[in-house]
Amino acid sequence: MSLIIAYVGKKGCVMASDKRKIGYFGDKEKLAELEKDLYNGKIDNDEDFLSKANELGISIKITDDANKIKVIANTIRGEVSTKGTFETRRRRIYGTTNGYQIVELLGSETESRKAGKSGVIIFGNEYAKRMAETLIQRKWKASQSLRYMGDIFESIILEVASKTPTVGNKVDVLMQQPKFSESDAQKHLNMTIDHDIKVLIKFRQDLTEKLVQQNLDIEMANKIIDKGEVGKVVNVDGNMLYVQLNDKTQAVDGNWKQLAAPGQNVLMFTESDNVKIGDKVIIENEDLCLKKDKSSLKCDIILCSL
Repeated sequence: MSLIIAYVGKKGCVMASDKRKIGYFGDKEKLAELEKDLYNGKIDNDEDFLSKANELGISIKITDDANKIKVIANTIRGEVSTKGTFETRRRRIYGTTNGYQIVELLGSETESRKAGKSGVIIFGNEYAKRMAETLIQRKWKASQSLRYMGDIFESIILEVASKTPTVGNKVDVLMQQPKFSESDAQKHLNMTIDHDIKVLIKFRQDLTEKLVQQNLDIEMANKIIDKGEVGKVVNVDGNMLYVQLNDKTQAVDGNWKQLAAPGQNVLMFTESDNVKIGDKVIIENEDLCLKKDKSSLKCDIILCSL
């Protein structure tokens, strides 16, 4: 659902892309039918696209704010991606003066990496690419400046967008003109791409850790006890009580680290002067208290079920 057009040569690199992003939700077979009509050019505007999706029972979210191209260290990177069930597949072009590389990634693993010196490169679905190629052949002149090439690429993307909803009508254009020989260009690209992939790996690792933590938070939050007996008083020292947890209760801290297992003692505080060894401790209406008279207790731990 993208269209990226790049020129790489002696003058530098210019790259243009649309900003469209489309999210789907619905039956896989119906979705395949919708995509078939899209890529065959049977749907040529957003209204018909939404109407056809509604007819098939497919929910769609269309946005035109995705940043598909960016400048990284005198290099322009363009990316199209497809989210699978378990991994995201990325296809990237990195372009600078006198050189480019096309990188295929699955997750953060490099599947292929190809280098070139110059040319016009197009990323997109086959239907959009065919239209763009025809328009480039009609409008292209090698003697044009990079800025003028960028204007041409923008006009091509807008024309394609008017004929297929797979491409949006908002366009980004970026240009870089560092002074690199062909060999220097590839050396610079190698360093830039290696670093960029390391950044992606770190991002994915951080994201995985966050997701794991979120899942743990949800799991443990569901175990927080808000009702029932949790233990009994085994020692009284002024306003401090030592409470032995029952066989279904554990104590954890704010990071869900276990502080006390079932059968172990935890410290609680009371303002009552009528606490006896053996008194039951309960949680009632989410309040920690003694069972016999509902006098309030306090502690700095979280009580959870196993």
